[in-house]
Amino acid sequence: MAKISGGCVAFTFLCLLALASMVKVGLDAGGGHDYAIALRKSILYFEAQRSGVPPPNQRVSWRANSGLFDGNASGVDLVGGYYDAGDNVKFGLPMAFTVTMMSWSILEYGKQMAAAGELRNAMDAVKWGTEYFIKAHPEPDVLYGEVGDGDTDHSCWQRPEDMTTSRQAFRVDPQHPGSDLAAETAAAMAAASIVFRDTNTSYANLLLVHSKQLFEFADKYRGKYDASITVARKYYSSGYGDELLWAAAWLFDATEDRSYLEYLAGNGDALGGTGWSINQFGWDVKYPGVQVLAAKFLLQGRAGDRAAALQGYRQNAEFFVCSCVGKGAVNVARTPGGMMYHRRWNNLQFVTSASFLLTVYADFATMSGHGAVRCPAGAAQPFDILKFVKSQVNYILGDNPRGDELHGGYPQQVHHRGASIKRDPSLVSCKEGYSRWYVRKAGNPNLVDGAVVGGPDEHDGFADERSNYEQTEAATYNNAPLVGVLARLAASSGGLLMEEDDQSLTRS
Repeated sequence: MAKISGGCVAFTFLCLLALASMVKVGLDAGGGHDYAIALRKSILYFEAQRSGVPPPNQRVSWRANSGLFDGNASGVDLVGGYYDAGDNVKFGLPMAFTVTMMSWSILEYGKQMAAAGELRNAMDAVKWGTEYFIKAHPEPDVLYGEVGDGDTDHSCWQRPEDMTTSRQAFRVDPQHPGSDLAAETAAAMAAASIVFRDTNTSYANLLLVHSKQLFEFADKYRGKYDASITVARKYYSSGYGDELLWAAAWLFDATEDRSYLEYLAGNGDALGGTGWSINQFGWDVKYPGVQVLAAKFLLQGRAGDRAAALQGYRQNAEFFVCSCVGKGAVNVARTPGGMMYHRRWNNLQFVTSASFLLTVYADFATMSGHGAVRCPAGAAQPFDILKFVKSQVNYILGDNPRGDELHGGYPQQVHHRGASIKRDPSLVSCKEGYSRWYVRKAGNPNLVDGAVVGGPDEHDGFADERSNYEQTEAATYNNAPLVGVLARLAASSGGLLMEEDDQSLTRS
């Protein structure tokens, strides 16, 4: 969850990533990490976050049926979807961002996932989210954006299978708008439609119908969703300019409909896409993601007569790249151990998201023949950008001042209700969960395999304590961008793809 105790991963900062369950991530004889194993476990984590009825091929055995009556009181079926982090609320905004980023990871590095035998699992993770979004969008101008509420949820410590807390459903509609929520969900549906285009055309087309309706709804009835779903305000508050641009970019990518490109180009200044230079990317701030997508359209020759407008996006995308790799006019801070550092709470979410954008941009630059990114402190070659990304991933996998003890492996007391309470036929009550399980000093009885936790502080310090939710809680949006990066690294046998390497490794 976002920024409150009792079960929330960090609100808007890059979270230092510690891949859950990588106690021994699989070092090869040369001392490198086994990125294929890391990839498999990072995708596996999403099965631990499933709400609803797990499918027959469910691999996380301690996750069982939960939230089976979600939506009943509102006359709608809202069973399914994902819990965002270590709590039991289904928050629509971070869930949609998770699906968008997982989809983008597949679109760029699906071939590498297939080579590692993980493409189907990754696509299943996307579909678990999109199936829920279809249910949550029963009418063109209605979208359910939350089930449960953080305040009630945080008063209890229960497994989702046992929860006795409120499962009230909250929605946005024309009288209660939510442009950020609706547009992010539109982006997720559009990106996912590309994922399924070649294997399930009818499903891809259905996702596009929902995406187009949601974007029109978001743009026509403008407003912040947390003004309509006020219970989300303390956890996932947002604005909507970046989400509108983000959705338009993904709809253009999915459809080639020039009206979406016109929207992206014509609203760059008004909605901040060409005006905001930002070095942080995550569930709340999409501008760098929009800027990288727009730069891609430009580098691919798809901008047409809107090339000048998209050049403004590209300039900001390169500001992001330069700032992250330490060659900008303003650079992202780093810990003594070399981790990018933004904020104390769930810093790793930003590390993984930035690593993905850097990887994609380096590949775009190489494939288009544009080569180095010009930065204030000197050129950033694609190979150097990828080398920096690898350093961030390796930090997460254990190459850090504390070693595998905390950061290269799975924290024993990850802040997660389902993992911390032993699966038992008898129900664990609301307060019993706190008095019996939350306060235990022993490790969790269930493994949240592959989860990316909040991570170390600015001094590389980390305390493996269940109550230390700022550092030990994991979130779906921490993992989704990392999946693509791990696939990229796994494909090159733990190395870095050079400019002369096989150009089929990225999509056209």
